[in-house]
Amino acid sequence: MNAQAEPSGRPSKPAKRGPNPRRVSRERVLRALYLWQIAGGDYASLLVQVERYEPEETEAAGDEELTKPHSGFLRELLDGVLKEAANLDLALTPHLDRLVVELSPIEHAVLLIGAYELIHSFNVPYKVCINEAVELGKMYGGTDGHKFINGVLDKLAQVVRQVEIEGERQS
Repeated sequence: MNAQAEPSGRPSKPAKRGPNPRRVSRERVLRALYLWQIAGGDYASLLVQVERYEPEETEAAGDEELTKPHSGFLRELLDGVLKEAANLDLALTPHLDRLVVELSPIEHAVLLIGAYELIHSFNVPYKVCINEAVELGKMYGGTDGHKFINGVLDKLAQVVRQVEIEGERQS
């Protein structure tokens, strides 16, 4: 990034960027999956709730312009996770230190999102999939939940992204 120089000659801080639309979409899907685990619901009702979601003023304070989610990505991710939830849980289970039903709803939702992206979104590097899930865990999960999420998804990546990881090691 090129920082502009202040009149004093020192470089100024780069302008703070808000979250990208895909991250906002992941956050909205996290909200939907939380609702789904707590109250149930189908794809259409959950989609309506998260697409109409407007953060409270306190959440948006300081943002000049609120970042909108990437609608296509949001819909694909929510639909995919809901359809594949049982298979995603099966893929996650060998890497968990507890039963899926013992996970907090937030950790479970974040792991479902991360697992879905690792297994189905090969256009997204595995490190990005894991990092995005870890960031969701930091923002919405318990104190050290992000560390647990990182460990589980890293182990899953070793299985489902083996070719990508090996290629990275060789280069």
